[in-house]
Amino acid sequence: MKIMVSACLLGTNCKYSGGNNYNEKIIEFVKGHEVIPVCPEVAGGLPTPRTPCEIVNGVVTNADGERKDKEFRAGAAKCLELAKEKEIDLAILQSRSPSCGVNQIYDGTFSGTRIPGSGIFAGLLKENGFRVIDLEDIDKYDNRFF
Repeated sequence: MKIMVSACLLGTNCKYSGGNNYNEKIIEFVKGHEVIPVCPEVAGGLPTPRTPCEIVNGVVTNADGERKDKEFRAGAAKCLELAKEKEIDLAILQSRSPSCGVNQIYDGTFSGTRIPGSGIFAGLLKENGFRVIDLEDIDKYDNRFF
């Protein structure tokens, strides 16, 4: 099986803060499978670290009020093309991210308030028929059944 994974979950320091979201459960889940790490934000040309971003009225904007929508959408498109090229079976993505959030994102007020919704990349994957799992839901799945 080919599994695309948010690179930060695998320990890559690509998170907005310059760190990562290394997750041992993900490492165990993907053992024995081909893993394709991605960071749509970096793929879109954004630096690490970078000012936090949220989706504000449908437009990705950073906490300083600067639009970063073009970069987020460009990176998501590149990563979508990679998913198609590699013919992935599954994507496991970082929760709440404006790129990778599957079920929830932050509401655009930079207050930590969550709302239902998907990040730019997660939404593109879903629209294109890919199976996508949010990190927070990983315990509901067994990798033998994919």
